[in-house]
Order: sequence, then structure tokens, then C-alpha cells
Amino acid sequence: MTPDPRDDPADAAALAAYATALADGVEAHLSGWVERVVAERYGQWTASTGLPDEIRATARAEGERATAAVAPRVRALLERDVDDQPTGPLALLRTATAHPTTVLRAAGVPPVRRDEVAARLHPDDVYDLSPASFADVHPDLHEPGLTWGAAKAHVVLARRRREGRR
Repeated sequence: MTPDPRDDPADAAALAAYATALADGVEAHLSGWVERVVAERYGQWTASTGLPDEIRATARAEGERATAAVAPRVRALLERDVDDQPTGPLALLRTATAHPTTVLRAAGVPPVRRDEVAARLHPDDVYDLSPASFADVHPDLHEPGLTWGAAKAHVVLARRRREGRR
């Protein structure tokens, strides 16, 4: 990403570094999240502590598909200028719920009971898997997500001040 001339170069460099760290973390942890949530929901349904090998292999493959599909979109979003980001990285991560959903449906796991708000906000997330925070995907994503968000807010506010809008 070419830094915006309105931005302090140090702020732009810091934001880019935080964006890279968050994108790298998503790439590193998304597959594991798919496997983990499949194991959790399957275990809740069966009251067992392990996954059958076939389901574990399918969850691993879907985790890899989720990473291949979602991680590049997160990285591309984070590389865009802050004024040109139509959504946030967490919203993109929530699209990954389709992957464990595929595994759970194929395994015969019935949908879970969800509250009215969750059902309205995420109608296709019948297993209530949508992460509410980066830490829900993996604890190691908490700090990069928080730091990136704070840096983005700082850059946006600094721009608005320079534009006389704040």
C-alpha cells in the first residue's frame, strides 16, 4: 500500500506493520479455529471428547479451504487505505463459518438454538460459530486485532483533524 500523503509517515508505517501482523495471525490460526469449533460442536452433540478420524480429516481440509478463501481477503482488506475499507477484518473472518458448518452438516449435527439477535445478524450461522472477537478465533489474535484497530482509529482521526473535520 502506498502511504497517503495526508498521514504521518511513522503512523502509516506502524499501521502497515500492525495490519501485516494481524493478517499473518489470521493466516496462521484460521485453519485451527475451524478444526476446534467442529470438535466443540460435535462434542456438545455427542457428549464425546474426540472426533472420529473421518470428521477430523474433513475439518482439517475445510480449515485449509477457509484459510485459502478468507485469509487473502483479510490481507487485501488490511492493505487498502483506511478510507477505502468497506468492512472490517472480523466481518471477513465471520464468513469462514461456512467451512465448519459444511463439516457439521455432513456429520449430521443438528443446528443449535440461537438467540433472536444472532439468528438475525448471522442467518446462515446455524451452529452459532461467528467469532465475536479476534480472540475467539485464537487468543494470539487478540493483541494484533486490538493494536491494528487502535492504529487505524488514530490514522483516521489524525486525517480528519488535518482536514478540519474533527
